[in-house]
Amino acid sequence: MANSDVVTNKPERHPAVIREGLVQQIVKQFFSYLPIVLWATFTIFGMLWIVVTSFKTNRELYSSVWALPAVIQFQNYIKAWAVVKLGNYLINSIFVVFISVGVILIVSAPIAYVLTRIKFFGSELLSQFFTAGMGIPYQILLIPLFGMFAAWHWADSLPGLIVVYVSLSIPFTVYLLTGFFASLPVELEEAAALDGASPFQTFTTVMVPLASPGLLTVAIFNFIGLWNEYMLAMIFITTESKRTLSLGLYSLQGSMQYTGDWVGLFAGIVMVMIPTAVLFIFLSDKMISGITLGGVK
Repeated sequence: MANSDVVTNKPERHPAVIREGLVQQIVKQFFSYLPIVLWATFTIFGMLWIVVTSFKTNRELYSSVWALPAVIQFQNYIKAWAVVKLGNYLINSIFVVFISVGVILIVSAPIAYVLTRIKFFGSELLSQFFTAGMGIPYQILLIPLFGMFAAWHWADSLPGLIVVYVSLSIPFTVYLLTGFFASLPVELEEAAALDGASPFQTFTTVMVPLASPGLLTVAIFNFIGLWNEYMLAMIFITTESKRTLSLGLYSLQGSMQYTGDWVGLFAGIVMVMIPTAVLFIFLSDKMISGITLGGVK
């Protein structure tokens, strides 16, 4: 009997069917990305318009809203920095936000590591306690907090505002960092223990460097949130010289409303936007990778 090769002929798709499927896929992707593209275009256009307008004079703004400035001048920034005292407010914001973020990381990282690695009586309840802390709106805590700080003479002070920021940011930070520490292999700690490292040395020299993407992610989140925070600063800070940049920008908006110096207001807005914009431009990929790493576990 002669051997015969069995040939299986797969049905070929008609070119018209292939084109129709390709067109449907393109249309689907187009409508999927359209809202994101529109939102990004609107946001970028608004930011660029504010930046361009901040270099205009009020006469140029009123004569033509969309025209480019005839001459690039920094008088609006000088006025916002010196006359409106945004420079002083900027220094206050840098002092409060950087110290707050540093203290938040120093306090939250050991807590998240202990809750992830060490099981003790009440550890699960303590983890749920921090998780529940994220669900409490800080607005309902304003009156008791202000009463406590007024009694302790911590109200209307930048250190007191730092304490408020740190205490209200710890639950969210601990919740995120527990995911990062849980994704790290336990074998690394066992190897460090065999080498004679203490638990504290293992945490500082092994686990913290490995968790640096997570630490950077929560630092960025806290920095952006505290840099743009307004309500707590308005409640706890009453002295003008102690205002943060968000309060200074609001007072600038109030003054410009009656003077009509809107280009000076736009210059102040640009000064507020610069730090967060720089963070997003240079660290957005690290923040996204850090979020993904913490969600793997």
